[in-house]
Amino acid sequence: MIQKKVCMLGSFAVGKTSLVRRFVDNSFTENYTTTIGVKIDKKKVTINNIEMSLILWDVYGEDGYQSVLPAYLRGMAGYLLVVDPTRPGTFKSALSLNELVKKTLGEKPYILVMNKCDLKNQWNIDSPELKESIQKLSNTAAATIETSAKAETGVNEMFDLLAKSLLPASES
Repeated sequence: MIQKKVCMLGSFAVGKTSLVRRFVDNSFTENYTTTIGVKIDKKKVTINNIEMSLILWDVYGEDGYQSVLPAYLRGMAGYLLVVDPTRPGTFKSALSLNELVKKTLGEKPYILVMNKCDLKNQWNIDSPELKESIQKLSNTAAATIETSAKAETGVNEMFDLLAKSLLPASES
């Protein structure tokens, strides 16, 4: 069985932990608890008849007071870059996290995750600067997907898309 380390990266409160909880336990809670350090979970998926164990590193959210430590990225095969379109500032953090990964590990497959699509009427992504940020991230991502841990939208697909991008070229 193939085993791959996957990191959940993004600003604080974008929904990284909720997405992992929905994927691993099929549960969701409205109670927000800040992740301190990293929380590690594991789940098996089958992609193209190949079993893969995803080791999920839910890394604390980046904000004005703390940055993700490069040490958390070591050994990572790919990542989910999560943004909250109701909070435009999360895109700036996503751009800097993406650069941190490139600087630390080189190019790695990632999925741009536009979370909280259940709140789409509150998304604030119409400014030219934000559209440019989204385009820049989408251009280098293996895929861009809209998700909602609360509404169970796109969560399994997000992990499947990343797992597929982690398969050896001969298998995908």
